[in-house]
This record gives sequence, C-alpha cells and structure tokens, in this order.
Amino acid sequence: MAEEPKITAYSEFWPYYLREHAQPMTRNFHYLGTSLAFFSVVGFIAFGKLWLLLAALIAGYGPAWMGHFFVEKNRPATFRYPLWSLFSDFRMAWDWLSGTLGEELSKAGISPR
Repeated sequence: MAEEPKITAYSEFWPYYLREHAQPMTRNFHYLGTSLAFFSVVGFIAFGKLWLLLAALIAGYGPAWMGHFFVEKNRPATFRYPLWSLFSDFRMAWDWLSGTLGEELSKAGISPR
C-alpha cells in the first residue's frame, strides 16, 4: 500500500486530523489523555517531580493510542506529524470544551454525532 503524500500546511492537516478522529469514542479517549497529560505537567511545574513528565507522556499517549488502535483502527497521526498532532490534541479538546467542535467536524466532513 502506497503512503499518502506528506501534508505540508497545518490548514490541510487539521481536517485530516479530525477525520482520523471521526468516532466519538476515539475523541473521548483523547480528551482523557489530554487532560491527564495537562494535569501531570501542571503537577510537575507545581511540585518539581520529574516523574510527572514521564507520567504526562504515558497518560497522554496511552488512552489516545488505545482509541486509534481499538476504536478507530488507524495509525495515530503522531507518528508522521508529532508537533501538529500534539497541538491538535489540545485544539480539539478546547473546541470540544468551548462548543465549537461540531462545526469543525462538519467542515471536515464528519457527522458530529
């Protein structure tokens, strides 16, 4: 199977990212992982415990990758686009919290469900 052409602009990546997270359960796994990672980093800043940075990586990626492998059945975009994926994890969580994710999903051709 041929590899897809590399995306070179974030404006193209964002709709791709959303389509890779089409299932609500996949997004839920991401919200969990993003929240755990965020609070682990906050804990590191507050308490200076280095192990919290490792916890942030495991807690952030663990649930997200479970969503991809077991729900969405696709390969996480993190493997090809690590920085854009990290930024988009937080953008998707913010859009969900602010109530604008449905509109973004619709623009990407996904039913918000």
